[in-house]
Amino acid sequence: MTTQEIKVSTARIGVLIGKSGSTKREIEEKTGITLRIDSEEGMVTIEGEDPVGVMTATNVVSAINRGFSPERAFRLLEDEDMMLDVLDLADLSGTTRQLERLRGRIIGKAGTSRAQIEDMTSTEISVHGKTVAIIGLPDQAETARKAVEMLIQGVPHEHVYGFLDRKKKEAKQTMLEYYS
Repeated sequence: MTTQEIKVSTARIGVLIGKSGSTKREIEEKTGITLRIDSEEGMVTIEGEDPVGVMTATNVVSAINRGFSPERAFRLLEDEDMMLDVLDLADLSGTTRQLERLRGRIIGKAGTSRAQIEDMTSTEISVHGKTVAIIGLPDQAETARKAVEMLIQGVPHEHVYGFLDRKKKEAKQTMLEYYS
């Protein structure tokens, strides 16, 4: 039996459980594990026979804790190569104001910057609290992470989009070469 414990923000426990326990049940069914949730303390215990199922469920729970909706977090179940990458902004911002500025640069006006990065890298991105979380295949997540890091460093948005466009074209070219 493999067991993993994870602390979940009490504000996200309701999302993790879902309406009448639907999200909790779906995670359990899709990964073959058992979730025990202590809603008072925010401790979630993930148990199962299959270590991979436990690891996958842990990633889904972490993704929900990092601000993803259950539907977006379930992308981690679509492909065994899907990964969750979390960047911590706490070290990069000394003040709350700096943190808000960084978050604002990543999200963009009405969410346009985040949506653009998601679209160009086929990833899901959540800016929540002091973290930026990315769900995607390794290459996609790495490109999205690089784009977010560029925004954090103050690179103008249009340069970041240019970088993403080049990466998208490179990936397409690699794919074409692979199949020709």
